[in-house]
Amino acid sequence: MRPFEYASPKTKEQAVGLLGNDWNSQLLAGGSDLLALMKDEVMTPKRLVNVKSISGLDGLSVNARTGLHAGALVRMQDFADNADVRRSFPTLADVVDDAASPQIRHMATLGGNLCQRPRCWYFRNGFGLLAMKDGKSMVPDGDNRYHAILGNQGPAYFVSPSTVAPAFIAAGARVRIWGPGGQREVPLEKFYVIPKSENEREHDLKPNELVTDIFVPSQAGIKSAQYEVRQKADFDWPLAVASVALTMEGNNVKSARIVLGQVAPIPWLSQEAAQALAGKPVNEQTADAAGQAAVASARPLSRDAYKVQLTRVAVKRALLKATGQWKEEG
Repeated sequence: MRPFEYASPKTKEQAVGLLGNDWNSQLLAGGSDLLALMKDEVMTPKRLVNVKSISGLDGLSVNARTGLHAGALVRMQDFADNADVRRSFPTLADVVDDAASPQIRHMATLGGNLCQRPRCWYFRNGFGLLAMKDGKSMVPDGDNRYHAILGNQGPAYFVSPSTVAPAFIAAGARVRIWGPGGQREVPLEKFYVIPKSENEREHDLKPNELVTDIFVPSQAGIKSAQYEVRQKADFDWPLAVASVALTMEGNNVKSARIVLGQVAPIPWLSQEAAQALAGKPVNEQTADAAGQAAVASARPLSRDAYKVQLTRVAVKRALLKATGQWKEEG
């Protein structure tokens, strides 16, 4: 690990001033992702800005009528264990509780999970976010088993790593961001962007901005679930994720938010799958049709075509799970 400066500001304003206008300074919260990247010299910041001492960023409140407010520094395990969260936002609690190993969950923060960097092995081995060589990405002709099948027109082929983000996006979450000009809020699905060059990031964050809060509207009356396909039952990075939130009108779907994970450079909000369900009941046939619609525009690479089937099944099972028609084994 290379030498670096260390700063521990007490306010958001101080933190922003210490971050500066480039990426030579990095925020330190739980550190479970950043420190690993630094040890491998994938990221070599000249300054770490520890935000754990900033008051007000670790609060967690739940109102069954208005929704949930979580500070970005809330530990993932604290979020998952909170009785009010489990009562009013059970899907989010379950997803966060299943997002990492217990050791990581007790250290990692909710904001950090949403902002983590891609797990792409090209990036993690120092080839850059877009894995470019001689002006061309190495991914399409290389080992792309775990890469994107949607939104992968290039040059970005990695998949968005957070397994928590799809569920929060399905629930209509938004994030508050603090910077030199004050605060701004964006829907969580707009927080993720597909970079077009190595100078861009995969989040809507400037170098001198930080995520401070996450808001989720009330989920009263909404049927939701997340289904993940993994290679093994113990903790592992999923191969495909589908998170759904359904507003019903009688037995039929009035509106749906269906978000795919681990299949695109951003959490993928599938309008096609939602439209396939509109005005229909959820059953084996309609859930399967929604799964088919979700992957209709998929463009698999040379070694990840298997993800098309996994994603279709994940959507189908998430929908059946949300409506009480699917029980997971084990």
